[in-house]
Amino acid sequence: MISSSLLVRLCRARDLLQESRGKVRVEHAAREASLSPYHFIRLYRATFGQTPHQALIDARLDRAKQLLVAGDLSVTQVCLEVGFASLGSFSSLFARRVGASPAAYRRRVRALVEVPGRLPPALIPGCYSLMWGWPAASGGSLIEEQLSRSALRRCVPQSLP
Repeated sequence: MISSSLLVRLCRARDLLQESRGKVRVEHAAREASLSPYHFIRLYRATFGQTPHQALIDARLDRAKQLLVAGDLSVTQVCLEVGFASLGSFSSLFARRVGASPAAYRRRVRALVEVPGRLPPALIPGCYSLMWGWPAASGGSLIEEQLSRSALRRCVPQSLP
């Protein structure tokens, strides 16, 4: 059983690891918890279900996800920014943990973000696409090119943008 003061110190070290976004060494986090590195790693894993190193990697990958979606950095620049030395190891680890390569993740998540002033294809009623003879799963580019703003205003309820 872990004492409450030890749990508080472990939580403080975990917060340090997460807030540093992977830029703090495990030895520094162990000092924050007032434990030897070996004892810290053992207790950290028993308490949180993963090693501090795995927590550091998770923090780096979370930061990489943010940079890939919101920033204009290349995948190589993101790799270096989050602290990986090799693009290959970063890409393979990212793909294993996230389920897609960094470039594929960027494309997939950015496609989900709405661009102001454009109607996502999923919000165009099926009856309207059938009227114009468009295939239901056209991906949106054909619909956006052929559909005028006035036609959108007539078909789409006014509560939608």
